[in-house]
Amino acid sequence: MRVLLLLLMGFALCPAWGQDSLPPPKERVLPPADKSGALPARKGEKASENAITIADYKIISHTRDTTVLDTSLTIAKEYKYNYLRRDLFELMPFSNVGQPYNHLGRQPNKVRPYPGMGARARHFNYLEREDMRYYNVATPLSDLMFKTTFEQGQLLDALLTSNFNRRTNVSIAFKGFRSRGKYREDEVTSGNFRATANYVTANGAYRFRAHIAAQDIKGQENGGLLDREGQFESGDTDFSDRSRIDVLYSNVQNELNGKRYYLDQQLRLLGNGTDSTEATSGMFLTHQVEYETKWFQFSQNSNSNAYFGEQLYTPVRDQAYAKTLFNRAGLLWDNRVLGRLEAGVGVLDYRYFFTSILVTDSGLVPDEFQGQQWLGMASWKRDFGAFSLDAKGALGLSGDLTGSYLDASLTVPWGEGNHFRAGLHHSAALPEFNTLLYQSDYIGYNWNNIGVFENEQVQSLSAQVKTGLLGSLKAQLSSMDSYTYFASEATAEQIDAGEERYYVKPFQLSDRITYLRVKYEKELHWRKWALNNTVLYQEVDQPQKVFNLPTLVTRNTLYYSSHVFKKAMYLQTGVTFKYFTEYNMDAYHPLLGEFYVQERESLGSFPMLDFFINARIRQTRIFLKAEHFNSSFSGNNFYSAPGYPYRDFVIRFGLVWNFFS
Repeated sequence: MRVLLLLLMGFALCPAWGQDSLPPPKERVLPPADKSGALPARKGEKASENAITIADYKIISHTRDTTVLDTSLTIAKEYKYNYLRRDLFELMPFSNVGQPYNHLGRQPNKVRPYPGMGARARHFNYLEREDMRYYNVATPLSDLMFKTTFEQGQLLDALLTSNFNRRTNVSIAFKGFRSRGKYREDEVTSGNFRATANYVTANGAYRFRAHIAAQDIKGQENGGLLDREGQFESGDTDFSDRSRIDVLYSNVQNELNGKRYYLDQQLRLLGNGTDSTEATSGMFLTHQVEYETKWFQFSQNSNSNAYFGEQLYTPVRDQAYAKTLFNRAGLLWDNRVLGRLEAGVGVLDYRYFFTSILVTDSGLVPDEFQGQQWLGMASWKRDFGAFSLDAKGALGLSGDLTGSYLDASLTVPWGEGNHFRAGLHHSAALPEFNTLLYQSDYIGYNWNNIGVFENEQVQSLSAQVKTGLLGSLKAQLSSMDSYTYFASEATAEQIDAGEERYYVKPFQLSDRITYLRVKYEKELHWRKWALNNTVLYQEVDQPQKVFNLPTLVTRNTLYYSSHVFKKAMYLQTGVTFKYFTEYNMDAYHPLLGEFYVQERESLGSFPMLDFFINARIRQTRIFLKAEHFNSSFSGNNFYSAPGYPYRDFVIRFGLVWNFFS
């Protein structure tokens, strides 16, 4: 502890940290009137360095919600300091960074009326268009995030953004990492490049925002542990070095690669020129275009039939491709009477394909599924006194992927920080492309369900009450029809022989699933101590066990916060306890990059304890954590999926550093 305090004191006194400090802000959402994310120049206005505050560094989401840069140190920052940079409360990580995450909770609502490529277990770090962020900053800003990984490798996420003027911003960012992992054949690497731009003319008549994203996620696959009881669960000290434990596979890897180009633009047809910091008014012509290419590859350099059954070719090289081009044109009316109303038409050109046509005993497996889908789309935001309505939807007009969705919410605020929100959701869309069509060099992994599988349908009702005194309570009731999932057809004898993964296929449930989730969050304070609590209760009514989740998930953090070293440093230290009840965890399938349903074993019901010491010095946040420190004395029964252990006790550290020029 003394060594750590001396280290932190050295950081505090180091001249390199002596940049001018901006006041620590609280994250807040700006009024909806700030829609462009770019401030037009005002006639005769001169920039004043003394007038710059943290509120002049804005971050704009895909839905145009705007927050200001937050350099504070909170417990929420501790929860988000990870590879995905988001709260992992409802996810269960694997042993290595960058590997898949099993689900402890689910959100079944869908807001796209057409399917994705699939390989969802490899998409957790794949940034979709909704994940992109745009910026508007008073001076050049950089954001640097560093964290150690497991064995050889590091994680670095770097962002640089600058305004050429008050109306034009560009940003460039890259997140890259490599982690060898503690087990054999466990190395993961990834790279996420993204660049954004946004611009608005001086009179506000035309504006656009655009981004480019190029991403690849590559991981070795070991299939999990070969001898779970003898080498892992027994606690044999000969296998404390996890690289000695035998694994199922070698010379196997999969990779997800994608590139996306996106442009969103508006041209005012009617109305007066306005400052983008004020409410816009008038009629606008809107246009969005998105072009994306993806491929997912599974490769196996060995000629073993013991992995996934009988092979057609060796070595195995399975590769699925997807290309989509989405165009949307519409009209936007924005005034005090209508609110913000937009209506338009979208067209999706899609092609999901392989490089061969396969003839099997059960029929022909084609090499592609392509077509064109037309959609009618609309959105509406309107304030009715104290009420705020936000709704959006789409309806398929023609094409083989005809689907629809409606997402609407009504918010009633009262007092500062208090609100009630009610929402409803409906969606109908075909399942992922890889459930409809798939080809593999393994005989058992070739299917054609085009025209067989129906639209998955989801209906949800939700309500949330949030108060400063009682915390936040959110409940959601969902019903799902034609739920699509992967499962194994293996018999008990085949499972005992280790052949469960030979017979995994997509299925669609004809009966209805009802899913209830209730989530409660509340933080209690006493002097410099705080207890942060998050509890999730879930209940699933289903004819078959295909939508499996733990009944209870809880996370409780007891921590202490205080200024130290004459307020040169702000310190937070505490312990986090996480626990979920036992359930039939989904199993992971490396060839498909998917999780599949299994009923042979229940996992969970083990505690996870983390100890952390975090500090803030000016705009720099330092993080030190002892992860799962109870693993050495609570037993080797911790799994993230059947055959895949959770991580052992490890100490990791890193920082998040903002520079203002």
